[in-house]
Amino acid sequence: MDSDTIAAVATPPGAGGIGVVKISGPRAIPVALPLLRPSRDPSRLKSRHLYYGCIVDPETEKTLDEVLFVVMRGSHTYTREDVVEIQAHGSKCGLGAILELVLKQGARLAEPGEFTKRAFLNGRIDLSQAEAVIEVVNAQTAEGLALAARQLKGDLFQAIQSIRSPLEDLLVAVEAAIDFPDDVEDIIHPEPFAKRLIHDVIGPLEALLAHYDEGHVYREGVAAIIIGRPNVGKSSLMNRLLQKERAIVTAVPGTTRDFIEETVNIRGIPLRLIDTAGLHDTDDALEVVGIRFTRQRLDEADLVLFMVDCAMPLNDEDVQIYGLVRNRRAVLVINKIDLVPHVPIKTIVQRFPGLPWVEISALYNRGIDKLKDAVFREVTHQGGPVDLPPIVPNLRHKVAIEKALRASREAAEGFRIGRPAELVAVDLKEALDALGEIIGVTTTEAILDQIFSRFCIGK
Repeated sequence: MDSDTIAAVATPPGAGGIGVVKISGPRAIPVALPLLRPSRDPSRLKSRHLYYGCIVDPETEKTLDEVLFVVMRGSHTYTREDVVEIQAHGSKCGLGAILELVLKQGARLAEPGEFTKRAFLNGRIDLSQAEAVIEVVNAQTAEGLALAARQLKGDLFQAIQSIRSPLEDLLVAVEAAIDFPDDVEDIIHPEPFAKRLIHDVIGPLEALLAHYDEGHVYREGVAAIIIGRPNVGKSSLMNRLLQKERAIVTAVPGTTRDFIEETVNIRGIPLRLIDTAGLHDTDDALEVVGIRFTRQRLDEADLVLFMVDCAMPLNDEDVQIYGLVRNRRAVLVINKIDLVPHVPIKTIVQRFPGLPWVEISALYNRGIDKLKDAVFREVTHQGGPVDLPPIVPNLRHKVAIEKALRASREAAEGFRIGRPAELVAVDLKEALDALGEIIGVTTTEAILDQIFSRFCIGK
């Protein structure tokens, strides 16, 4: 474990009423106290008590700010090390100056996620809880926050441990049979062992995978692209869903020549909404580039909102776009119903078979709630409110669970058909190692670096 004392600004950049400089490590208190006036006797500082003072440059005796500071002695801290937090005014310049003084006293700048990494390495949290920290910070909806909070509480860790326990028991028995081959029939009971794997390991692993399929959209969100020919109302729909004027709207076709991306909350799901250039034949060089970007983003999207203008006759461009989306997860959005007394819905829908459809007026906010319902149905495959699963693994967890599931099924089959104990042991250990990757028991340094590099400095 790194014995350096680390420091960073722990609050977001920008101006605010308060900002925090965090220091953690064996020299956290000696690093901080020379900067504080009035100076304090370290032995008289009570842990987890707030103290008032000023931050002073010890070389010039110049006062930088009035602050509150708190000393938290290990091991009852976030990192299980001595921690000092200096609470100053939330000025980017001021916090930077305080941090610079702290670094001059012998601390070093923390790496991204290093505070949380130390919490993991010091045994305060498991790896799944460490990942939950960044998911709490980045949560974009109440549902996503609830899932992250459950993981932070340790629900996933407990679930994984309850699956690892029977695997460990079975592996111990199999390894004993390897060590004492003459007693193998007394040690290994093939049918009961296979049944235990199915009941205590395979079943729970399958349930965790089902939870991922049910709930990962609340955590990871969905990329939805709005496409159609020029002037069908794509930018108007973007603005309506965002409830702000984000995209330029004019009567001139081809106004959008690049793509605009924003996130909106649709029934608890973070929807990354992408407004694109209209798809049509053109000689305009800028529009050509924009259309190329549109086709590229279409390939990357999870959901397509295919817009048509019911106030204008459908044409070959609409049909060509339908050809691009007919085999995708898509919703047909029939716009500008305010301009047509009797919308020819049946005729329009027959031209684009197989797509769920909604009629709207983006300009007058008609049908927008029905569109949100349609998007929700397409994303969740359910029509009504959805109860969030108790545990939703992330994509890294899902891959590890799939690996553990394959190995567990192989082990169960090995018990049934009487494979050599050495081969069954390999499968059981593979399953254990895969689950250990989730909670950090068998995770490589490269995986740790990859996980914590997603954090910002100060977390």
